[in-house]
Amino acid sequence: MYYEAHDFTLSIFRSLFLVKSNQSETDGPWNLYLDEPDDGWLPFVSGYDYIIISGATWFSHPSMFYDAGGRLVGCQSCGGVPGVPELGPRYSLRAAFRTALRAIANLEGFTGTAIVRTLTAASHFEGGEWDKGGDCQRTRPYAGNETRVAGKELDFYTAQVEEFNAAKEAARGRGVRMMLMDAKAAMVLRPDGHPSRYGHWAHQNVTLYNDCVHWCLPGPVDVWNQMLLQMLLDAS
Repeated sequence: MYYEAHDFTLSIFRSLFLVKSNQSETDGPWNLYLDEPDDGWLPFVSGYDYIIISGATWFSHPSMFYDAGGRLVGCQSCGGVPGVPELGPRYSLRAAFRTALRAIANLEGFTGTAIVRTLTAASHFEGGEWDKGGDCQRTRPYAGNETRVAGKELDFYTAQVEEFNAAKEAARGRGVRMMLMDAKAAMVLRPDGHPSRYGHWAHQNVTLYNDCVHWCLPGPVDVWNQMLLQMLLDAS
């Protein structure tokens, strides 16, 4: 999208895992090539001033992990395939962020700023999981001492921050600036920001799982724009 009045172009590239991926079967596990950046975004961003990358939830899907030589090295929820170790989603997320950030740092022609938006709370289900009656009916934010990020979400967040820190040091000598947009602390406090059972138009006669993962618009995610703008102003 080009905003003529501001001479500003905004582009969105959908990449579920940041690295190359495919499915051999429609309902089968994902094949993740963890050492190869996704061609769906990398070839198009060298001329941009800012690149924002994020990703987390999709790494929980059943997946098979391949290295640069195409060798199967592990999996996530692959049902005990003989000879394939269960490495889990933190392994694939860490590897994917490492690959993506290294690719940006070494991208020919790119001298802009890469911004990593960290994990936001993946869900705020209470009373059960998403498929076991869980819901999110709170109407107010948590207080700062009422909740915290833990478990898999903490693993994801830690991996993102560690890979960012490593990439930032490597990129500095190449004229590429990297910034961390850490939205975790703000979003974990907002169980009131999900659509729950209302994630569809009022006239639609549908039955859906309670959605405590995606965010309402307008809603808590509007703070991301404010955070990003302040970061850019502070850095200018």
